[in-house]
Amino acid sequence: MEKHIYYPYEYDLKNIIRGLLMLAGIICIGTAGYMTIEKWDLLQSLYMTVITITTVGFHEVSPLSKSGRIFTMFLIFTGVGIIAYTLGLVAQAMIEFQIMSILGRKKLGLRIKSLKDHYILCGYGKIGRVVANELKVKNVPLLVIEKNPELRETLERDGHPYIIADATLEDVLIEAGIERAKGIIALLSSDADNLFLTMTAKTLNPNLFILSRAEEEHTYNKLLRVGANRVVMPHIIGGQKLANLIIKPTVAEFLELTVHNREIELEMEELVVEKGSPLSGMSLEESGIRQKTNVIIVAIRKKEGQMIFNPSSMTKIEDGDILIALGQRDGLKRLASLISS
Repeated sequence: MEKHIYYPYEYDLKNIIRGLLMLAGIICIGTAGYMTIEKWDLLQSLYMTVITITTVGFHEVSPLSKSGRIFTMFLIFTGVGIIAYTLGLVAQAMIEFQIMSILGRKKLGLRIKSLKDHYILCGYGKIGRVVANELKVKNVPLLVIEKNPELRETLERDGHPYIIADATLEDVLIEAGIERAKGIIALLSSDADNLFLTMTAKTLNPNLFILSRAEEEHTYNKLLRVGANRVVMPHIIGGQKLANLIIKPTVAEFLELTVHNREIELEMEELVVEKGSPLSGMSLEESGIRQKTNVIIVAIRKKEGQMIFNPSSMTKIEDGDILIALGQRDGLKRLASLISS
């Protein structure tokens, strides 16, 4: 059964709302009481109620009867107590919020300073949130930079370290640890911002891997020229996927299951053949990968950049190669161990 997570500010907010409702209730009771006892109109009764419970000391709108004085005494004790209760809750909530905010910023700052070989995701929109959550599932260290302060609560709920600032500024990227970062993901709302961010990031860290989003086709080549390693156009990918669901539905379903479905054991992974690996120099047949791990090598990306699809059993494994493998999680783990041992 799914459990709701309660945050401290939710508890404070409920108490404040409860106090405000009680205050509104006593105002309604006081107004109705004066209208009934003294036969005043609505405005006079409301005015008398407000100056009574706030103890401002103004003179009565009209002389009070004996019953009216007794009612006024009741209203003073009750109303002042409710106002004091409500103001106390508001003050407590403000103090707690400030303390939590200060402690939270210090904790977040220490967490950001400890990040190394992480990815900096700039832009926490619809696509950015999906990317961040996918990387979190894979335990990839990540820091989010988002300009919109309204997304702070969402970032805290999703559990990502973040900076609320403009990602195109050098100081912000330095604060995010761009010198220690492994890569940056540019998902800002405009192509111009992503272009400027890519140029700035490449200047601060020339070895940075940069993945950028582009909306316009003419921006694609510009991003590559200024330093982006990969450029993705979401509308083209989405359109191609929709077309494949019509043209090749079974193939599309297979790719969806292997890449996006976490409920099945089948996964596609890429593994780097490190220098000195015991498999280096062997052919796929000699390595015994299929027999030892029950994993299929779908493709091999050579260190020179050449991609070999459906490699034959005689294809040599070399240092720096990236093996693109398909299999169950346990088999992929065995393959990773086999490569590194």
